[in-house]
Order: sequence, then structure tokens, then C-alpha cells
Amino acid sequence: MEPNDILRSALESVKKNLLQPRIDDAHIIERINYICHCLNNRAGVRLVLSCALAKIHKSEIDPRKPYTEIGSDDSFSGRWYDENFIAHFINENRLPCNPTTAFLTPALRNIDRPLTPDIEIIGRPRRLYQDAIRLLDDMFQNRASPEFVLEDIIRSLIQIREDNDIRIRSLLRSLKENEDAFPLSVEGIIVLIQQHLDCKGASRLPVLIVAAAYQAASERLKEKAFPIQSHNAADEQTGAIGDIEICLENDDKIVTVYEMKNKRILPDDIDRALQKIAEHDNRIDNYIFITTDPIDERVRDYAKSLYQKTYGIEIAILDCIGFLRHFLHLFTRLRITFLDIYQNLVLSDPDSAVSQPLKEAFLALRRSAESGESD
Repeated sequence: MEPNDILRSALESVKKNLLQPRIDDAHIIERINYICHCLNNRAGVRLVLSCALAKIHKSEIDPRKPYTEIGSDDSFSGRWYDENFIAHFINENRLPCNPTTAFLTPALRNIDRPLTPDIEIIGRPRRLYQDAIRLLDDMFQNRASPEFVLEDIIRSLIQIREDNDIRIRSLLRSLKENEDAFPLSVEGIIVLIQQHLDCKGASRLPVLIVAAAYQAASERLKEKAFPIQSHNAADEQTGAIGDIEICLENDDKIVTVYEMKNKRILPDDIDRALQKIAEHDNRIDNYIFITTDPIDERVRDYAKSLYQKTYGIEIAILDCIGFLRHFLHLFTRLRITFLDIYQNLVLSDPDSAVSQPLKEAFLALRRSAESGESD
């Protein structure tokens, strides 16, 4: 069977009995559940999925050798299986995994030896890599068949997906109970967004805030934002200049670029922006940094000083909440539209960019704010 057929067959098998694992060994099931539920690092689950798929596809390979650099007859490219088959499968079925290959993560790249239990992978959490490597060894030692490992990982991921969906639907229902409540004020929304930014793992949120603002006001601004890129996609890979690119309503030429930083803006950041502007085909009118950290006035002054040197390109540094406050007061009648769009962006972003707890936190915070519980 070809890899895609193997994955489809495994999925169909899992759907027939979603609650009963195929593997009897409690220790192996515990390892599978751990790598599937490890929210801090999703590389382990894609590693094991890729190696199990490869072993089923070609029985002669060693699942512990997913690197062609090893050079033996039973080694293989785990990255090839990951990028060409696992990626599409998890995206198609909305499985809670990283959207990018496990083999480019710092802990798993540049390895040229088998992933045996004695190898020490430098990555956190440590147990994730230990359990993932033990699962590869379980397949090699015939303690668990690769078919069953593949099915039980898929089963665990589907259960996580379904549990997540149930919690989100429950929170959305509770929000609907407040639909007749008095709409939040601008400052009420500011407090809500600040609370969300203060949550753990919120680095993606400034991008969604600015994207939601432009979507809400696009008709009035006569400008539109290009679709935002994946959280893990580098500008060099996508060809993007920044995190959000704005063009005029009837034109595809970029006029404004936003770059989000969850740290203090430095002169080097501005110099890098100038380089990207110079390499771009069309003229950029505005390059705007949005930061959640305090702004150094000397760096702000440096940005201002470049206007004449760049023949009229505005480079500005804004704090995220300050940007949002100004936008919401300027378009106060669009404030709830903004909030709804922001919510949709938060919920639709992959879990690798906006984690499930961060999604649930926003819905809970909004319900509390709209019911007056946060007063």
C-alpha cells in the first residue's frame, strides 16, 4: 500500500472503535498518550507518526533511523514521509499537531545516528523525546506493531480534537446567553484584549489584533490586508515583507507593512526592515512595528530620522494596546465587529499558533466581561 492509502486505512479502522486502543501494553499506551497530549512541544507525535508510516510502507527499514545521513540500507528520510504524507493527513483531519515538519525543529535536525534509547536529545520537555524514542524502539523490538502505533496515535489525536471542540462549543453557547447584554465599551474591550495578551503563549495575538482591525474597517479605510501567514512561516520562506501587509482596495501593491515584536524594538530591527524594503519590488509607504514591550525613545527617534533618508517612507513604532485603543475610539461603532472578527481569528488559527488553552481563555474572559463578572 502507498503511504496515503495506509493513512486512510488506519483512519477508517480507528473510526470503527474510537474508544478501544489496539495496543495492550499499558506502558506503550502511556507513552503514546503523553506525546499526543504534550501541548508544549508537538514534534514528538509527528516524529513517531512519520516513522510508523515509513515502517508500514517499507517493512525492511529500521524505524529508529529516520535520517538518510546514517547511510545504512535500512535508514530512510523521516522528513520526506512527514512533509509529503503526514502534513496533509493531519491538516485534512484537523488533528492537533504542528503544521510543520518535526525534523526541522532544533532538537531533531542535524542528527546522523539512530534514535536509540541511549541517545540524549537536547530538547524540552525531556520526557517527550524519551517517550518518542522508546516508541520507535518498541516498533523495532516488535513490542508494538507500527500499524497499531499509527492507529493508536491517530485515535488519541482524534479524541483530543473532539474534546477540544466540545469545550469550545460549550463556551460559545455560554457567550450566546449574553447576546442581549449591553455591548462592551471601547475601554472594556481594551481590558479584555490586555487580559488575553497577558496569558501564556500569546505571541501570535498582536498579529490577529491588527488583522482584525483592518478586516473590521476595510470598507471605510478603502484598504485591505493580505491573508496572514502561518505562525511558523519565516518571511524568507513566504516572500512576505512583514507579518501583515496592507494594500489599497483595488490594487495589489503593498503600501503598509506591520511587523510584530514581543520584545523591545532595537535599531537592528529597523535596519533589517530597511533592507527588506530595499529588496521589495514596489515602494512601501509605511513600515510599522507593533510591540508589547516598552518603546525606547532613542529607537523611536532613530525611526523618525529615516523619513528624509528614505525619501518619504514612514517607519513607526507603536505599542500594541495603544494602536488598538486609537483604532477602537476612531471606529467606535465597529468595536463589536472588531471583537467578533478577532474571536474568529483566534478560534480558526491552528493550535500551534494559538493554543487550545489560549482559545478557551479568550471565550471565558469575554463571557466574564460581557456578563459584568469582571467589574
